[in-house]
Amino acid sequence: MFLYDSFFQYMTLSFLPKHMKASKQNITTVHPSTNKLKEFATCSKEELFKTLKSSEEGLSQHEAKRRIKIFGKNIISENKKINPFIVIFDNIKNPLTLMLIVLSSVSAYMGDLRTAMVVGGMTLLSVVLSSVQELRSSKAAEKLSSMVSSTVTVIRHDKSQIPKTIELPIKEIVPGDIVRLSAGDVIPADLRIFSAKDLFVNQASLTGEAMPVEKFAINEHYEIESILEAHNICFMGSSIQSGTAVGIVCTTGRDTYLGSIAKTIESAAEPTNFDIGIKKFTWLMLRFMLIMVPLVMIINGFLKHDWIGAFLFGLSVAVGLAPEMLPMIVTVNLGKGAFALSKQKVIVKKLSAIQNFGAMDVLCTDKTGTLTQDKIILEEHIDINGKESDHVLELAYLNSFHQTGLKNLLDLAVLEHSEIEGLARQEFPDKIDEIPFDFNRKRMSVVVGKTDHTHLLITKGASEEMIKICTHVEKGGQILPLDESMHDEIFKIIHEYNEDGFRVVAVAYKLMPSTQKTYAVRDESEMILAGFVSFLDPPKESAHEAIAALQEYGVRVKVLTGDNEIVTKKVCKDVGLNISGIYKGSDIDAMSDEELKIAVEEANIFAKLSPDNKARIVTALRHNGHTVGFMGDGINDAPALKLADVGISVDSAVDIAKETADIILLERNLLVLAEGIVLGRKVFANIIKYIKMGASSNYGNMFSVVGASAILPFIPMQPIQIVTNNFLYDLSQSTTPTDHVDEELIKNPKKWDIADIKNFMLIVGPTSSVFDYITFGVMIYVFHAWTNEALFQTGWFVESLISQTLIIHIIRTDKIPFFQSTASLPVILMTTTIMCIGVWLPFSPFAKTLGLVALPIGYWSILVAMMIGYVFLTQSVKMFYIKKFAKI
Repeated sequence: MFLYDSFFQYMTLSFLPKHMKASKQNITTVHPSTNKLKEFATCSKEELFKTLKSSEEGLSQHEAKRRIKIFGKNIISENKKINPFIVIFDNIKNPLTLMLIVLSSVSAYMGDLRTAMVVGGMTLLSVVLSSVQELRSSKAAEKLSSMVSSTVTVIRHDKSQIPKTIELPIKEIVPGDIVRLSAGDVIPADLRIFSAKDLFVNQASLTGEAMPVEKFAINEHYEIESILEAHNICFMGSSIQSGTAVGIVCTTGRDTYLGSIAKTIESAAEPTNFDIGIKKFTWLMLRFMLIMVPLVMIINGFLKHDWIGAFLFGLSVAVGLAPEMLPMIVTVNLGKGAFALSKQKVIVKKLSAIQNFGAMDVLCTDKTGTLTQDKIILEEHIDINGKESDHVLELAYLNSFHQTGLKNLLDLAVLEHSEIEGLARQEFPDKIDEIPFDFNRKRMSVVVGKTDHTHLLITKGASEEMIKICTHVEKGGQILPLDESMHDEIFKIIHEYNEDGFRVVAVAYKLMPSTQKTYAVRDESEMILAGFVSFLDPPKESAHEAIAALQEYGVRVKVLTGDNEIVTKKVCKDVGLNISGIYKGSDIDAMSDEELKIAVEEANIFAKLSPDNKARIVTALRHNGHTVGFMGDGINDAPALKLADVGISVDSAVDIAKETADIILLERNLLVLAEGIVLGRKVFANIIKYIKMGASSNYGNMFSVVGASAILPFIPMQPIQIVTNNFLYDLSQSTTPTDHVDEELIKNPKKWDIADIKNFMLIVGPTSSVFDYITFGVMIYVFHAWTNEALFQTGWFVESLISQTLIIHIIRTDKIPFFQSTASLPVILMTTTIMCIGVWLPFSPFAKTLGLVALPIGYWSILVAMMIGYVFLTQSVKMFYIKKFAKI
């Protein structure tokens, strides 16, 4: 079905539904739920219970039922059914569709079944496709419902006032409910935590941060830059990585942070650059029809005194002006591009996205998994002098290897160094004890037994906390006291690594007596600092090359991430992205729409962003006239994916991101985007070729029709001849999707320029009319066709068809045709075939049906001379146009 998306756009996007027209009025998107959650995060526990009218004993069943009537069920998507008949009727009643229905009906009445079937079938298909598109608009929001588990543990009490722990469907919880959470649970609503133990929450799909986030039962006593940074709020759709917690439900359903995203993505998509271009071109042609068709009807009606014939002739002129092959040309071009991309492991969900690829001049991309490998690795293991140390790696490995708790991403990165495993098993075969990690100490320890029966206490953790428990350092093989000067040197090394975006963990050790059997936190003292291990999500090898390729094609790359600015700066430098400016989410929140429009042009790194921030940035860029691509894979990326001209996601993305995106990459490879851009520009170039060929040629012919109608005692061409001529000319352009594209046309982004098309049509179109009028003179004064209607009409039919077909080779390139730029073989064969058919028809068995007669021999030599002159004149006018307007 996606194959016909562009077909539907041609017919229906000229008259967008009301809800689509209003969607771009304001780029400020601050959801009330965000401000409400900030209030819940900063208030005291007592104020929290008072505000939500609840307690640690939970709500009564009666109160919960009352609240569900007030707040509604805790669901994100109502899955409201849309009446398909209303949708179909809305798509039928737009003016363009009604005009085409009239054209089709009148053509059938005239007996021109071919035109009636083509125009009628095209109209029917466009109505069906547009209706299907609207009926699919709410699918993305429904995907969010699957992000939440089906039941949750809640504390409620009945008439006996005795609190009970019960399992409830998540749709039945309400604000004020007390919820218990443990490892593996999906968070069912936006919660404020008031009791937690070792709580780690994975909210990567909301923030883009690969590392789980630590949550505490605290009050946020400061102004939070972003609600996503709150340490005491858990968000619907995220999940518990480890630990346990008890929280109170603050917001449910559509009022949650996740619900605010659903409100954005379930609205109808904004028209993209491609959609707007098609719409403007359709209006351009309609305006010409509204001028030319009545003019032709009036002239013929008054001069020929046959108003029915004038009406039918005017109708044929309308059909002749309509670029009826545009849907086919667009669809075949886009389909060809989609097939080529499929070979690069790219799935195109929406065909118009291919053209938007080519027009794209700004690519907004997430950092994690796009520029980076989305995998934490142990980058360096160093002593306190900053030199590589295998001893530090061995200690870190032993600590991670022997710990029994949940191994986090840092531990897994350490354990990737499997070459150390032999040491762990041979020199330290026994694990004596373990001091688990907790969030107050921010460290964990293991005690291992050596083969000589001595014990070794190995501790690793946050550098600041580790240095507090160390009294000595290992330096150059010596154990030295840790004095103030060493403190400064150590913190300098840590600071340098942090500035480069590394996460630094300190490693220390202490020899313990073999007689000690159990260990406690008090043993983590007077330790020896061995050094540090640093971790990083490293850049992809292909990222540097891809960034360079995108910049070469005139695409500016901007990084939009939920991660912090320090890590983002480091990654951008590593992939060769020169940093022009950095803004954080808090900066974006403080900006007005106008300030944001300036900021998005200045900066290319935006860090610590919320989904709202990303959506505002994309919208601001589009308001500035850019064609914007957005690449993301999380829930937090869904609004921006929806608002971008082309939304790009990956196969491993969450369902909602894939549902919202226009293009899915089966492999995370930015190089594929560069290839897609080239394909998009080739597709667009061939579409514009057809539009310029058809619009200028049809306009020239109709310009000739007006003049001929005024001077001739008969109509210059029969309606069936106009329709046949138009059909054959359209057929000659049907191979345009296979045509070569000059390299100059794909170096920079290409956008719809209706003014350029209009100017081209007005300047180049009348060129063909010059030779039409020469043909009129030849037929009247050389071959005396003033009294021979059929001969005149045949002579102009053949000249018109051959001149139109020849112009394909001139318009398809801004170079000299045949010498500097040659068309593809299918284009050459098709245009040659159509010209031969034009020569053959007056002598064919179909001549009588078409109202054609055999032409005198002298006509053909004159025709050859005229066509040579026509080619030279059109090429000269084209070069004048290029020189004056600097584009074609």
